[in-house]
Amino acid sequence: DHPEIQEEIYRKDDRLLTLLKDVYVESRGPPVQVKDQGGEHLPCKQEEKRLTKLGHLEALDVKKVPKGKISIVEALTLLNNHKLHPQIWTAEKIAEEYSLELKEVTSLLEFFIPFAVQEFPTEGRKAI
Repeated sequence: DHPEIQEEIYRKDDRLLTLLKDVYVESRGPPVQVKDQGGEHLPCKQEEKRLTKLGHLEALDVKKVPKGKISIVEALTLLNNHKLHPQIWTAEKIAEEYSLELKEVTSLLEFFIPFAVQEFPTEGRKAI
């Protein structure tokens, strides 16, 4: 908007150009060589993913997880399924269904137990 600012931007400064022309950088030293380890390459960490099995809670969680892992909603779902139907949802079936290690599923079922909320009838409160 201001012509004096535009003029200052496009004006050549001969003194500055002379100083810049005098700058010269020279590097002396052996060229750096990258050592090759005989064809060894860093492993490519490309994890195989699987779609989650969320049912009606699909909107609450992630859509894909790496194989060998489960999402929070899946963990709660499988723990609840095992609690309600332990003869159907065995550790072996859960490990196969969710692509998990059997040892990890066994530990999960042993140490993580979903709690249950129990409501007592109002007439029995005095007895408790």
